[in-house]
Amino acid sequence: MTDTTKVITATEFKTNLGKYIDYVMEDNEVVVTKNGTKAVRLTPYITQIERYFTVKEKALDYQYGGKKVSYEEFMEIYENSELRMEYINGEIVLLGSPDTFHQNIAGNLHVQLREYLKNKKCKVFFAPFDVHFYKKDLNTPDVMQPDLLIACDVDEAVNEKGRYMGTPTLCIEILSKSTRSKDMVDKLNTFMLSGVREFWLVDPDKHFVLVYGFDNFEVDEYTTYKSGDVLESYFFEGLQIMVDEIFSL
Repeated sequence: MTDTTKVITATEFKTNLGKYIDYVMEDNEVVVTKNGTKAVRLTPYITQIERYFTVKEKALDYQYGGKKVSYEEFMEIYENSELRMEYINGEIVLLGSPDTFHQNIAGNLHVQLREYLKNKKCKVFFAPFDVHFYKKDLNTPDVMQPDLLIACDVDEAVNEKGRYMGTPTLCIEILSKSTRSKDMVDKLNTFMLSGVREFWLVDPDKHFVLVYGFDNFEVDEYTTYKSGDVLESYFFEGLQIMVDEIFSL
């Protein structure tokens, strides 16, 4: 695992105090030297148990995160691991634990979607729930865990092990700092090319929802809904949700 500790002089530390405090707050360490001798070590202010889990997470990320493997290799690793992970473009991506606001948003959406789907064929599911997305003209799938999804092919797409192997009609991702670029680029591309009809990107920081509608493996339309708006589904007729209710505590 890469050592991110910086060794600097006392003069450099005094000159760039704020810079190095910010660096330490990102869970790194700084060693300050005086007259060529190591004098002070700056570490993040966290408990020992927090440090244990942070180091453990970094070790796991070093072991698996970003590794290029075959689909078969990924499934073998996944089947023998308790980690939450996805397989995107041939690469293993480890999933962190969501924060409380993320969970609150997911809960709000699940309640709204479940109410809409009452007495309908389609069903709503929430993570962790594996989906194998087969992109157009490719034999190797991406394996992802959308935060929420609506599947309308459950009856015919569950295998003998009880696992869903179909293609969701709607996928929803709630953005976080660690997944923002992946959700906005890689996942959008995978969903579009695998036959998903609709994709919602929910931004907890800016309180808006971007709704993509796909047709014939291309973006057909997209709409941004913000506070005060009523979100309207691209595919599901009559599915409307007040944006403010999505982000309510």
